[in-house]
Amino acid sequence: MTNHDQTTPSAADPTAPQAVHAVFREIHLRFTVRGLEEIRSDQAYIRVSREDTVPLLTYLRDMGGYSHLSFFTAVDQIEAGEFDLLYMLHNYNLTHDLGVIVRIPRVDGDDTDKVGCRIDSIHHLWPAAETYQRELREMFGIDFPGSPRLHDDFALEGWDDIPPMRREFDTREYSERVYYARPGRETHNTRTHMKEKLYPGEAETW
Repeated sequence: MTNHDQTTPSAADPTAPQAVHAVFREIHLRFTVRGLEEIRSDQAYIRVSREDTVPLLTYLRDMGGYSHLSFFTAVDQIEAGEFDLLYMLHNYNLTHDLGVIVRIPRVDGDDTDKVGCRIDSIHHLWPAAETYQRELREMFGIDFPGSPRLHDDFALEGWDDIPPMRREFDTREYSERVYYARPGRETHNTRTHMKEKLYPGEAETW
């Protein structure tokens, strides 16, 4: 048995769920979080206010054992006029994934919300977050003030339209407006077309 086997509880180890719930009890006391949705024994989700997002993530990394940022993405809840941001964290000791969800407006700030479509950067917690945040700004238009190279082109060099992962972006309209139709394209019956190409002299006998 290795040292890793001796010190790391597996998902089947009853001490692992107990340790996970101990972390959840602590963050409920410290932060504005809602709910605990346990998808599996090794995966759960919680929701947090925008103001508490970075403090909660810092606590989970430094005190809760969730040291790895697996990924960071967004879901466009256009009907609600908001984005759901999902930070997926992993705890190696407990073999457990925790998704932290925060909802922010899709639009820039107004009289009711001075902050708007932005949230504090987490690049100081996980350097890899810099790349995720560049992608989310380019694809969704979400701002992360202070994040390095945030406004550098990520994948869409020279893009001047609305962020393409927003659900109001019309892919077909954009394609028809930007790219010309190629003339001469036809739809063929594959069987007939191949016969004509391979045996042109026999086409009249079919």
